[in-house]
Amino acid sequence: MDDANQNILFMQLIIQNQQIAMMAMGKIKNPVTDKIDRNLEHAKIYIDTLDMLHVKTKGNLSEYEEKFLVETLKELKLNYVDETGKEKQDSDSDKAKEKTDKEK
Repeated sequence: MDDANQNILFMQLIIQNQQIAMMAMGKIKNPVTDKIDRNLEHAKIYIDTLDMLHVKTKGNLSEYEEKFLVETLKELKLNYVDETGKEKQDSDSDKAKEKTDKEK
């Protein structure tokens, strides 16, 4: 396999993990079910997989590949923090509503 094919496959691997993580965060529809699915544990697995790939390939990537991987990770991590914040907000809202309902 030549370098050009390896570069393409590497980029596809990053994009594939990014898309699955975004689906797991509920940011994009699952094309198979045509629904928004949300599973933050799964999203974290795919983000961690890309983090591991970044560590293991350190020093072996072109400047473009390195930048693409770093920017993809940054985007995913920011979205993950946003989604976990929403989950906490929803949980706090549910607790407040339960408390209000009990007081009635």
